[in-house]
Amino acid sequence: MKPHVLCLMLSSIDGRLHASKWTKSPDGGPKAWSTLYEQYQDTLKADAWLVGRTTMAEMSKATAHPVGRGDSPSRPVHRAATATGPFAIAVDTSGSLHFDKPAVNGNSVIVALGANVSDDHLRELAADGVSYLVGEGSTIDLAAMLETLSTTFGIRRLALEGGAAINGSFFAAGLVDELQVIVGPGLDARTGADGIIEHGEEGLAGRVELTFVGCETMPLGCVRLSYAVGRARAKGVSELRS
Repeated sequence: MKPHVLCLMLSSIDGRLHASKWTKSPDGGPKAWSTLYEQYQDTLKADAWLVGRTTMAEMSKATAHPVGRGDSPSRPVHRAATATGPFAIAVDTSGSLHFDKPAVNGNSVIVALGANVSDDHLRELAADGVSYLVGEGSTIDLAAMLETLSTTFGIRRLALEGGAAINGSFFAAGLVDELQVIVGPGLDARTGADGIIEHGEEGLAGRVELTFVGCETMPLGCVRLSYAVGRARAKGVSELRS
């Protein structure tokens, strides 16, 4: 049984991701809006939150630090002895993320990896107290990953928090149950700026149906929009390739 997946994002009015690039407002600014987002995030009572490689790299500044040869590391799953929820999950197909401690923002780290990840990298993660999942191929089967997160780590409610590509992959695979967007009173308007949900040239037309659930005015000029995500017409494989 997969966890309930709630995609939660902070967005400008024009659907862009990086609050530091938005226009300013008398109602607040990027730091205040981000704090509001984090405060609301805490009310969700999720067992875990999940981001892509780029977003996690901004949180963990560690560099590679090989630990030397040893026994073959566990595959496909390793749960660190100290791992307890809530969890911080990163999807990293190539094995390029590094950590110097077992937690990010106080949450135990789990990394989802492609099958081509080296034993040396797995040893490094295990030595740092980081749990991991290794996929069967160079791509990651997101549905299978969610199943393992449920059965092995007891995750029942997961907050999906971007970036745009990982969000789009989950939506395209029909794995998102709920979308909530906190819209701040700012505009980005830069050509090519990152959106909150992206899925290549084909987009998500014909794959996803959103049903309006409600809205709420929030402090600092923000509005929270809530939608149920329909999967009746979702199609395609549940893989992440990058």
